[in-house]
Amino acid sequence: MSDPATVIPLPQPVLLPVESSAERFPVRRVYCVGRNYADHAIEMGHDPTREPPFFFQKNADNLLPVGNAFPYPSLSSDVHYEVECVLALKSGGANIEAADALDCVYGYAVGIDFTRRDLQGEAKKLGRPWEVGKAFEHSAPISPIVPANRLGHPAEGRIWLEQNGKRVQDGDLNQMIWKVPEIIAELSKLFTLAAGDIIMTGTPAGVGAVAQGRSHQLRHRRRRHPIGRGRLRREPCPSTRLAD
Repeated sequence: MSDPATVIPLPQPVLLPVESSAERFPVRRVYCVGRNYADHAIEMGHDPTREPPFFFQKNADNLLPVGNAFPYPSLSSDVHYEVECVLALKSGGANIEAADALDCVYGYAVGIDFTRRDLQGEAKKLGRPWEVGKAFEHSAPISPIVPANRLGHPAEGRIWLEQNGKRVQDGDLNQMIWKVPEIIAELSKLFTLAAGDIIMTGTPAGVGAVAQGRSHQLRHRRRRHPIGRGRLRREPCPSTRLAD
């Protein structure tokens, strides 16, 4: 049976690279967890106690695989980096039990949640949604996904970001307020999760501004096995480039 005709061309699917594979990971949705590291909550002026997690979304086409240019976004003069561990789901459902949550995970990556902090701040003051500050084009650089059948499911592992060779963010997965199984379980109470979903799990302390001419290296390592890595350059054009 042939596919039905469409009045406009079908949008191109968003496909992410998988480490050491010619296959790609197709993306359905992108979820993000806010303030999931106590030290970051404190630096943002919030109470780091274990309150229920809150979530927001980016668009699938906001994802930027390593090796592509990142143009500095319009209407902002204060774009911040937030390095994060990223989950890629192979299955989902509603009301998933935490004990079953890791069965849904295909693999892991490292990414950046770029934020137009000035526009986000204005939205917060007015009680408005954050999309203008979070869900803009190319706002989610991401490394190739490492399958869990090779990596396992790390409950600890360093995640860091360097700017011009200086480490500006440095945390560990064991510092998460809400752990990966709990994130999936809580998120599935609000949304029905499915294969192809991406979850950005929050950032440690040290977030800061992306500046012209600065280079950034993001890494996430479990013992000796790299979960993900990439290099980011902010060039005077203004644009930023990720490179392997």
